[in-house]
Amino acid sequence: MGDWNLNLGTLGEQTLNRLAEMLDNSSCGWRQLASTVAEQPRFHCSELELTSCSLQVLSPRGSPGRFLLARLADRSCPLAFLLRCLKKMDHQEAVQYLTATVTERISITEQPQHQQISEGGRVVLTCRASGPAGLSYQWFRGKEEILGGTGNAPELVLCPLASVHQGHYICRVNHGENCIFSQWAQVRMARSAGSSPGCSSSLFPGSVSGLRIVRRPQSQVVSEGDTLFLECHVEANPPAQCQWYHNMEPMPQHKTHALRIPCVTTAHRGQYSCKVFNLYHETWIDPVQINIDRKPVSMVSFMQTNRAGAYLLHKVTIYDIDSSKDKQILWFKKVQIVMLHDGDVCLPYHTTATDKVALLIGNMNYRYHTQLRAPMADVHQLTNLLRQLDFKVVSLLDLNWQEMHSAVTEFLLLLDKGVYGLLYFAGHGYENYGNSFMVPIDVPASYTSEHCLCVQNVLKRMQERETGLNIFLLDMCRKRNPNDDVILQPGPLKVTANTVFGYATCVDAEAYEVKRDDLSNGIFINFLKQRVLEDEKVTVMLDRVAEDMGRCELTRGRQALELRSSLSERRALTDQIQNSDSPAASSARYLQWAIAHVLPESRNLQFDCGVKVQLGFAAEFSNIMIIYTRILEKPKDVVSCSAQLTDFSEDMDIDLKKSNQGSLVEAGSLLLTKENLPSPEVPSLYTRIRSLQRLKEELTFTACLHYRYSNMDEEVQERQIITVGKPLVSKLNLHEPRMPRSCSEYSSFDLHSFNRAESSLSADCPASETSSIGSASTTWSYYSQTTMGSATTGSLTADRRPNVPEETDAAEMLDCEAPQPLTASKSLPHGQVKDKNYKFSNMYNFHSH
Repeated sequence: MGDWNLNLGTLGEQTLNRLAEMLDNSSCGWRQLASTVAEQPRFHCSELELTSCSLQVLSPRGSPGRFLLARLADRSCPLAFLLRCLKKMDHQEAVQYLTATVTERISITEQPQHQQISEGGRVVLTCRASGPAGLSYQWFRGKEEILGGTGNAPELVLCPLASVHQGHYICRVNHGENCIFSQWAQVRMARSAGSSPGCSSSLFPGSVSGLRIVRRPQSQVVSEGDTLFLECHVEANPPAQCQWYHNMEPMPQHKTHALRIPCVTTAHRGQYSCKVFNLYHETWIDPVQINIDRKPVSMVSFMQTNRAGAYLLHKVTIYDIDSSKDKQILWFKKVQIVMLHDGDVCLPYHTTATDKVALLIGNMNYRYHTQLRAPMADVHQLTNLLRQLDFKVVSLLDLNWQEMHSAVTEFLLLLDKGVYGLLYFAGHGYENYGNSFMVPIDVPASYTSEHCLCVQNVLKRMQERETGLNIFLLDMCRKRNPNDDVILQPGPLKVTANTVFGYATCVDAEAYEVKRDDLSNGIFINFLKQRVLEDEKVTVMLDRVAEDMGRCELTRGRQALELRSSLSERRALTDQIQNSDSPAASSARYLQWAIAHVLPESRNLQFDCGVKVQLGFAAEFSNIMIIYTRILEKPKDVVSCSAQLTDFSEDMDIDLKKSNQGSLVEAGSLLLTKENLPSPEVPSLYTRIRSLQRLKEELTFTACLHYRYSNMDEEVQERQIITVGKPLVSKLNLHEPRMPRSCSEYSSFDLHSFNRAESSLSADCPASETSSIGSASTTWSYYSQTTMGSATTGSLTADRRPNVPEETDAAEMLDCEAPQPLTASKSLPHGQVKDKNYKFSNMYNFHSH
């Protein structure tokens, strides 16, 4: 049958090259495929990427189709989606070839996992594969074939477990001459009684560990001086932590899903493995072998410096050679080291973070002001990119003043000494007397700075946390509010040399977005997303974004990124995380973040009529959740049935017209796809719940089953009341005011002081109940209240006499004779922009901020 949920990148090189040959034509080829896959925003190719595809024909071995397939594979395009697009193009040859390849290919869908069970217990190792009919299985213990029993079945049962069963197991899956091997799984016998043998996690059915490994690291050969990169992707609820090991020794500085070691030497060769764990489960990734290959060295330049009264220094510049056999081109890599007079070597200094935390806020649906469109896509896109850089991201849409204030307070509590803190805001804003203000969605028609949040006050509070890097990305207008004449005095800022401001536009200018019927990024994020993953000093990266924006003719003279920085070190968003000396602080920070990202467990509902319904959950943002219902089983005499959700809590923000819809788009979710959910081929009804931060009690609703028997005309209904606790960010109670604190109190507040709090909280969380986190999820701000007492504060806003300004549209800034596709604080209708006059990367026309 084949697993169509796999990534396009899982296809072999020969298969991809054959598909590329079929797509390298003008009538029904790669251009048509690029246009078809664009129906999903994450697969939309920019104009620059399409140009790069075209230029592949200039290379003797270049292929535009192969280049496009590589871009889709990088974005995790599922095989099912590619097949659907090829069918939509009516490319019969490619459809038949892809179908035959995937159907006949053997692919491991479920890998055996390491297990540690007490003596006398029951071990079940499971290996399942997809492929043609008639697959056969054969298990091995080391090199010894297991004959008889369950040695020829997908599930190998060892019961009762004895010492002779300990060892490494592997499964071979055959079909004719084709075969594939599973990963190794180690069976160990516990010395003392532990949890129930063979107990399967309710979170991931069929997985003993309770963690699902999505991507595993691979063995490789790395040249000396290059960068070693190993990656382990895991699906877990709550999110998982990682610990890497080199030759069975823990690597204290590497505790993220990605292991990156720059400038490797022969000392880095050997076996690497990874332990993955969360609050309830733990599993090990099989070791991979890393070999380090030496490179020849040529062209050594030497410089000697000798000054009176100074040490003698030798600066050596080493050039490594990479040679291309085909074209005989020599590439030189330049490395500089400093040798001291006594022979010691001074290597380049690499900055690290003790952790990386990001708060992303997108305000769209303003009550009394122009509504925006781009912040949702912008926050979603930046969230995915920052997670690739190991940021702990909290993404929130449509916050009022109290919610923004509480969210920033919680964000500040995640910061600590050496932590990288990033705050991104997309929405309405303005700037007065050098202070920038973020506008919540509930500001009145005439508002002043007392209704908003001052960015400089947030910076002051971040500095008190002794962060390693403070980054503000403000995607908002910076026009002055002429009616707000109060000069806010946030107090003196520290000279920390670690702060970067990236403004989407210049002082006294507007920021714009593009208005389209579907979803697209705003101008700032459209350029930023192409650079944010670059391993460069953050100011260098933002400078390149500014240069890219300056080369766009449509934005030139209208919107230009402004960079302000006091950064003195080479700090980058790609810097590795090196945990601090206090594991309690790191654990507290992780737990606080994980609590706000726990989804309710999927469950099956059994109705009296014999119908079984699955109730599932998915997160679109930290405060937006999708609930879906599926019919799993129904009696033969039931001819039609559907499970719909009704009677939600009164404080829930749900568009009833879009609830219980047959597709995610109809339910209002433009970012999630069916491929992101388990078993996307099963028909489902979707309901989108917004503004979870306003949920004051546990989320309760009714599952109403509508069905009809074959011998009846009338429809029958059955109801079940469902309570799922407080999902995602609702546990943080952002709707409640935070205890005010003084600046000195913030200075004294330290996550290191929460050793007891962490221990007591962990003790209150039974490993068998995810929902127990909700009951123990008192935020760290509450712990600090009981620890430190109350005090007065410097709030994010300051007391001032109220002004009553009228918000007006900006004056026309474009030349009368020039096309005018941009307006500030207004959305531009799609029809006013002519595509033949404007081209803008991967966006067809502008919607405005």
